[in-house]
Amino acid sequence: MAPYPTLYTERLILKPLELADAQAIQQQFAQWDVVRYLNALVPWPYPPDGALVYLRDIALPAIARGEEWHWSIRLKSAPEQLIGNISLMDEQDNNRGFWLGPAWQGQGLMAQASAEVTRYWFQDLGRELMRVPKASPNLASRRLSERSGMHLVRVDEGNFVGGRYAQETWEITREQWQRLLRRH
Repeated sequence: MAPYPTLYTERLILKPLELADAQAIQQQFAQWDVVRYLNALVPWPYPPDGALVYLRDIALPAIARGEEWHWSIRLKSAPEQLIGNISLMDEQDNNRGFWLGPAWQGQGLMAQASAEVTRYWFQDLGRELMRVPKASPNLASRRLSERSGMHLVRVDEGNFVGGRYAQETWEITREQWQRLLRRH
């Protein structure tokens, strides 16, 4: 039994990650268009056992410690197919991260997944502030933050798989998030 729930949106199932997801993650994740704007801690080229090592040694132990929450992203219309991953982390200035396979990008799916895990962060986990770092050239991620009511609070430099870029930190408070909900 997962220590946190499966979440649902209009088109998606967000299922807690498990070791059995390693092969599906490996197939979708080991692509330049997925990893280039991720933190340079992600190895590139991605090793053949990268997803297994990540799940076994990093994500699942952090989940067990109650420091992170990771979900696979699946379409309701094809629940057996893992198409991405979205995570919450109890880290200073790094509370949410995600990736989506290229075939599913640009369809509004990440906006749904992000809205639902942001709700979980504020409502279920009771957090007061969400901060999200991103590489400045990642315009799609920036647009998602803007549309979800976040605002830019800092720009510095960061190391990413694709190189050294300006790193933006976006945030939203629980109060700002609640005001947005009341308007919609």
